[in-house]
Amino acid sequence: MAGHPGVTPLEGLCQPDLLQAVSTWLSALASERRASRHTLRAYDSDIRQFLGYMNAHLGEPVGLKDISGAALRDFRGYLSKKALKGNSNTTRARALSSLRTFFKWLDFNGVLHNAELKLMTTPKIPHKVPRPIEAPRIFEMLDTLEGGDWTELRDKALFGLLYGSGLRISEGLSLNIRDIDQATDQIRITGKGNKQREVPLLPQSVKLIRDYRAACPEVETDDRPLFIGVRGDRLNPGMVQKRMRYLRIRMGLGENATPHALRHSYATHLLGEGLNLREVQELLGHASLTTTQRYTEVDYTQLLETFKKAHPRAH
Repeated sequence: MAGHPGVTPLEGLCQPDLLQAVSTWLSALASERRASRHTLRAYDSDIRQFLGYMNAHLGEPVGLKDISGAALRDFRGYLSKKALKGNSNTTRARALSSLRTFFKWLDFNGVLHNAELKLMTTPKIPHKVPRPIEAPRIFEMLDTLEGGDWTELRDKALFGLLYGSGLRISEGLSLNIRDIDQATDQIRITGKGNKQREVPLLPQSVKLIRDYRAACPEVETDDRPLFIGVRGDRLNPGMVQKRMRYLRIRMGLGENATPHALRHSYATHLLGEGLNLREVQELLGHASLTTTQRYTEVDYTQLLETFKKAHPRAH
């Protein structure tokens, strides 16, 4: 991984043996576990910060023997320093998870073994229940995207898809024209870890996508991104976030009204309608049922009533 601006390169923190180990580990994550670019950057950053701490502590480049002999106080000291810098429990828990992943790989491949890290307690992460948006407000939001140019039809189709099929924003923006099966009204989604799933399209989503495609000035090919910007490139997540902020302010919605909240709303409303956890897990593409179970904690008594009145899938 390339270094970040203003950050000491790994070459300045590590001895050659450890530098090689880090490089091989990141390559293995990319090729074997199909980790996303975002995930690789996070791992790279976390390991770089730990090695920076160890380098400052030892006063010299860190080698494999140094991290093999790292004591419990070293790991605790590293997380304590992050806490003093204002890092949240969630950030420190992720940093510890990155270290565990790296050391586990080193152990599995016979490079080194360090039992001290297993004694570390993960910082307690605040339990957050997903906050959905009520269905009528979502449909009201979509209705505000009327009468504009093709980009408003694009955004209406995208937001309708995120809610109507429960997609992550990255999944929606990664779609190409060929991923839409017009014969079955399904889309092929590539989720985390490059895992693919087939997701049904609601009739309303089919119409929104059709209207957008008819208005879009860019020539269509099978490998062209479905959602594009004004220059013909794949639509940038930042532009989607910006449009959602505009709608949120215009409609007086709370800070929880984000593109990802549309996915939360989809899951909550379907559970409220009576779909079981396994069905919703499959539709969302969750690897673990535990992740899906978060949505059962939402008080959706009132949402159920509005869902039955407003959501097209309830009829």
